[in-house]
Amino acid sequence: MTRSIQSRRGELGYDTVALVLQGGGALGSYQGGVYEGLAEAGLHPDWIAGISIGAINAAVIAGNPPERRVEQLQRFWDHICRPPLLPPTPVDALRDALAHLPGPAGAALSAWEAWRAVLEGQNGFFVPRQVPSWPMQHDPGTASVYDSAPLKRTLEEFVDFDRLNNGGTRISVGAVNVRTGNFAYFDNTARVLTADHIMASAALPPGFAPVEIDGEYYWDGGVVSNTPLYQILQSSPRRYSLVFQVDLWSAHGQLPGNLSEVPIRQKDIQYSSRTRLVTDYMREVQEYRGLLRELLKHMPAGHGREPWMKRARELASDRRINVLHLIYRGGKCEAPYKDYQFGRLGMEERWSGGLADIRRTLEHPSWLEVPSAEHPFVTHDVHRPPDGR
Repeated sequence: MTRSIQSRRGELGYDTVALVLQGGGALGSYQGGVYEGLAEAGLHPDWIAGISIGAINAAVIAGNPPERRVEQLQRFWDHICRPPLLPPTPVDALRDALAHLPGPAGAALSAWEAWRAVLEGQNGFFVPRQVPSWPMQHDPGTASVYDSAPLKRTLEEFVDFDRLNNGGTRISVGAVNVRTGNFAYFDNTARVLTADHIMASAALPPGFAPVEIDGEYYWDGGVVSNTPLYQILQSSPRRYSLVFQVDLWSAHGQLPGNLSEVPIRQKDIQYSSRTRLVTDYMREVQEYRGLLRELLKHMPAGHGREPWMKRARELASDRRINVLHLIYRGGKCEAPYKDYQFGRLGMEERWSGGLADIRRTLEHPSWLEVPSAEHPFVTHDVHRPPDGR
């Protein structure tokens, strides 16, 4: 069914098809699966906004031609999900065995892969710094547990930055200025983006050091807000938009029953950044803008040059926004270290989950329709409970 969907956004009735990618480290392979499903459906976003691993995925997508994006995403994740020093875990031999072993076996393997990331780092991503340099160094660029220099080389291998900046796909990546605490978006419509801008968006402390750009140092945007959805929704000019929001942390979840479950739930709440709070707020704002537009039609003549009329016209809008929300819901062996468990089996499971979720989403053709004037802002989510909360 999904293959019949047209690739051009105009044929769907939208001015913009946007892809919004939340941060979440190793969980980001879920977004790769979502993008594979979008590509097989012929849905190619013209604007991608990302934070942290979402920014990295965004760069790989925008920095490659449409026909190679899925392949490059797969190659990128295969590349970084290998340990940099010791031989990788023999996942092919373990895959069938784990299917017949009790749950604790899978949990043990997951813990082992996470500890490998802590002790060894990840291939083409990060490696531990030398401990003796910590007390003596006074360089912000080295104030971290890990050195992310390998990531720059990896980005330059998998991302064509000429295409990223000139290929017709808008990309926005979020970071926070360490000195001022202000949030910032690096956007290829306003500047030429390099690997440094992507790395700044993914520099989560204390694991990674801030990245210097134009004399200022930047950390991962997730320090302030991990969801770049608002950047898309508040954009001007206000256009009819179809938005695929791909979250890696769920604001809704089970009450922790023991201490081992507390940090899992804490991370979910902290990094979910209340995406649905943003959509609820923007729905209300858009309804007010539409109402204002209708009221202006009934204003008597003679007020056209009044300053308040000019401002009212600027605020009024008939914009229609459709958000298709996808949220990673977790695998069989989730743990507090799920965001730095880069094991191959975990990566494949998350990728498959993202692909399955977007295919299920696109099985509802009506969900792609442009919202009505009465309800200009709508959201859809295959995981949402019947009560919509």
